[in-house]
Amino acid sequence: MAEEIKIPKHIAFIMDGNGRWAEAKGLSKTKGHEEGARSVEAVINAALKAGVKYITLYAFSTENWARPKLEVSALMRLLSKTLDKFLKENNPDVKIIFSGRREPLPADILRKMDKAAAAPKENPKLILNLALNYGSRQEIADAATKLISSGKKEIKPEDISATLYNNLPEPDLIVRTSGEQRLSNFLLWQAAYSEFYFTPVLWPDFKEEEFNKALQEYSKRNRRFGGR
Repeated sequence: MAEEIKIPKHIAFIMDGNGRWAEAKGLSKTKGHEEGARSVEAVINAALKAGVKYITLYAFSTENWARPKLEVSALMRLLSKTLDKFLKENNPDVKIIFSGRREPLPADILRKMDKAAAAPKENPKLILNLALNYGSRQEIADAATKLISSGKKEIKPEDISATLYNNLPEPDLIVRTSGEQRLSNFLLWQAAYSEFYFTPVLWPDFKEEEFNKALQEYSKRNRRFGGR
């Protein structure tokens, strides 16, 4: 009898390796990002199939603005196309939300983000949290600033948790592709007791089979949360 797979409620992904994938194939970085977008679709479908309730995708960091202007422009165009597709398909099972600072995202992208987030979904099976123009240190600083501005005299850990960009369950599992083994300013507060899964697979090659490998590895973990 096959061993039952434990399904994490919330999986977060650091989607790394688009550029290296493209370079290895003699393609432009844009092609790598485009194939990476197809991996996003594959992961969403795999998560729905598995019964995962929340996914957070590290789509664009506050540090990514330092990349070459042509690459940043290409990423913004791809994001715009991806949002158009999401709006057109209007999958009732997927509710999209966003984490990150709105400035200095382009106005047309902000309009599409707002429209996508406002799309009514009565009983979504999956919450898709897109970390866009996101930096965890900035998120924590913004939460502290908001709490101080509210007149809070003593800030407790649970106050910060409740004041982050989106008050989601903390990720059970954080996946990073391409062989890198660091968080890169991603969910630093929320990751206190997350399990980590690092894979050498580049993000454009991370489809349903690799997703299921991550679930299998997670099933082997014994989460103790510091209690024993």
